[in-house]
Amino acid sequence: MQDSETIDLIDDTPIARAAQAAVQAVGRTGEGLPRPAATRVMVVANQKGGVGKTTTTVNLAASLALHGLRVLVIDLDPQGNASTALGIDHHAEVPSIYDVLVEGKPLADVVQPVVDVEGLFCCPATIDLAGAEIELVSLVARESRLQRAIAAYEQPLDYILIDCPPSLGLLTVNALVAGQEVLIPIQCEYYALEGLGQLLRNVELVRAHLNPVLHVSTILLTMYDARTRLASQVAEEVRTHFEREVLSTAIPRSVRISEAPSYGQTVLTYDPGSTGALSYLEAARELALRGAPGAAEAPAAGFGGVGQQRNGAGGQPAPVAQHSTEENR
Repeated sequence: MQDSETIDLIDDTPIARAAQAAVQAVGRTGEGLPRPAATRVMVVANQKGGVGKTTTTVNLAASLALHGLRVLVIDLDPQGNASTALGIDHHAEVPSIYDVLVEGKPLADVVQPVVDVEGLFCCPATIDLAGAEIELVSLVARESRLQRAIAAYEQPLDYILIDCPPSLGLLTVNALVAGQEVLIPIQCEYYALEGLGQLLRNVELVRAHLNPVLHVSTILLTMYDARTRLASQVAEEVRTHFEREVLSTAIPRSVRISEAPSYGQTVLTYDPGSTGALSYLEAARELALRGAPGAAEAPAAGFGGVGQQRNGAGGQPAPVAQHSTEENR
């Protein structure tokens, strides 16, 4: 066998193809993404726990920042998992989003830069936030305190991603009043749509009474396992109900995504060549292109978001979300 034929065979192995796809995807981060005409404030919400809200928030934020955009993550979950994943100290004495909401401290006084990713910033959450729901009840304009804090923040930003707790309390209401768009992660498992109706009703209530520009612009399928029929069925059902909002890229189940927070990192810095990292890079690209100047406008009413033709054939997730049994990592 000739040397050139041997090289061709090596290049055609699954590992080689995956490596080539990784190089191409990571290489595209140098190309940059279009900046939105104004700061996009996106609320990552789903009252169902374990769907990947925090994972989605920090990895999309890191992906956007790696493309040259300026991104702020606001950790509104008392557990502080987003702060942990970004390597931000959030013990009880650290100035946090609690001080902003309850004490009225300026947002600029609590925002910290993320060391590993240039252009990425975080407003951490501490355990103090667990009592904020009760303390906010007696405060004036309790639903709009986060909105006013963001409006007073003078540093230029392209995106603000707000990681919400798994509930529909005052913290989540503050996020919905402050944001323009809602991003809903939905896991590709049984009960995926359970409780989603209540979230949509809350979004509509906030839209009607407190924030008329709020709309569900993006739905991201998470924990997608291409080997199971259930994942495909759930993905198909979600795409049928929310055809315009669902991103073509689905995030696969990945051990690397789960491991990264234990090292205080996002999967983008922990293992940039993994399928999880590549999928979040692709999802961030799709998200940014949907909001680029000249993209289709969001409908004036209802839950329809930014219109975008899906790239996946037949409504299936884009190829970057498909992975072999070896790469469940």
